[in-house]
Amino acid sequence: MNILECPESPLYQTADERIAYSITTTNWASSPTSPSVKCYDETMDDSDVTATVFPSNAPSPSGDVITLSLLRALTKGHTYRVEVQFTVSSNVYECFFRVICEY
Repeated sequence: MNILECPESPLYQTADERIAYSITTTNWASSPTSPSVKCYDETMDDSDVTATVFPSNAPSPSGDVITLSLLRALTKGHTYRVEVQFTVSSNVYECFFRVICEY
């Protein structure tokens, strides 16, 4: 596992599910602000699929937790890397997790 990878990774989701994942930033820093999210389809040469899988991309921080918008419209047999950036005291941090769509 990479030091930037969230401990819960990988996660599993079906093509029909819509899930709002949350990450806790305590491993990196506390009280995050200005979160942003990108999603890449690792099965398709790291294609940026953010607009497709996060159509209402509006991550929300609360304390040390960032809640993402609903992740949806995944393709069966693909692996996705969700990258989350956030700011703490002018420092920009990034972490990621993988979502595997098996069904």
